[in-house]
Amino acid sequence: MIQAPLSGIKVIEIAGLGPGPCAGMMLADMGADVVLVERKTANSNGVDLGDSHRAMLFNRGKRSLAVDLKSPEGIELVLNLIDGAEVLIEGFRPGVMERLGLGPEVCMARNPRLVYGRMTGWGQSGPLAQAAGHDPNYIGISGALWYGGGANNAPTAPMTLVGDLGGGTLMLAWGILCAVLQAQRTGEGQVVDAAITDGSAYLSTLLWVLKHTGQLQDGLGTGWADRAAPWSDTYRCADGGYVTLCALEPQFYRELSERLELVDHPLFARQWDASCWPQAKTELETLFLSRTRDEWCELLEGTDACFAPVLNLTEATRHPHNIARNTFLNVEGMVQPAPAPKLSRYQPEVGVPPVSGEHTEELLAELGMNPAKIAQLRGQGVV
Repeated sequence: MIQAPLSGIKVIEIAGLGPGPCAGMMLADMGADVVLVERKTANSNGVDLGDSHRAMLFNRGKRSLAVDLKSPEGIELVLNLIDGAEVLIEGFRPGVMERLGLGPEVCMARNPRLVYGRMTGWGQSGPLAQAAGHDPNYIGISGALWYGGGANNAPTAPMTLVGDLGGGTLMLAWGILCAVLQAQRTGEGQVVDAAITDGSAYLSTLLWVLKHTGQLQDGLGTGWADRAAPWSDTYRCADGGYVTLCALEPQFYRELSERLELVDHPLFARQWDASCWPQAKTELETLFLSRTRDEWCELLEGTDACFAPVLNLTEATRHPHNIARNTFLNVEGMVQPAPAPKLSRYQPEVGVPPVSGEHTEELLAELGMNPAKIAQLRGQGVV
């Protein structure tokens, strides 16, 4: 059996919500041993996502230890786990881990090779570092949200994708892996300060390319990339469904025009004549309203017209392309996205999210504790 890419990497994740746990999931999917340190008593200020542990897909494949982080004994247990780990992940506001006694100075003094991953919205420093916020706030100040708007549309983006998961999760995971590789060479760990604002700005690099080449302006709704062009937008169909177009290159625009029987229409004769775009868009709005989404799929899907239907989550699991690529999995009745990207020499085995504290005794035994000591800690309410 081929060994998992991250086999042998131990990750301690201090439980939270959002991008940090998703980074832990990605590491677990690729074979890392991710130990989830959960509060023994639920946080009264946390978001209530219900009590179904199986729905917490971002915890799949992890092992769970429930511990009282307000007790010195509980903190010492976590420090003992950190002693043998390569990575720690936390997603609290700056200063919280320090107040718990689990800040980077303490942890890295005990384990100099530790990569200390910190996930926040605004970062560990700066005037907004201590402010509350969520995904749209972070991508609002980074510029990443702006071109989600148009001339007549307020800037918007799907929740969590651009900020939490793109600018947050992916950048945290990327930084952790870079730091782990460096620690393996040098023997020295470091702090990874992953701010969603920084990450979403980094992911906007192609938008900056378009800005520098004159294809995007600071004003909305003037270029092809911010929905001014009729051949690069989303359209409503007769059944209420939606389809997307982005026929950017001339050969793709020509195919779209031919399939829509618009080759001889004067509004569509010159792809880059922006003076025709408003009227041409009105023509396409009317045209796409004349058929259902499935009828447009029958005509355009799989061609070089650069077309796709806009599917909801349930529909996405049923699309033939996603089925063929095993894009989604069903694990014990819970449909969920499969790990990505696909590796030619390793097929991840997706685990099941643990019940809080499910692996407490197992993990304490790995620290060398005997049953009597574990029973004592349980009696004291530490675990």
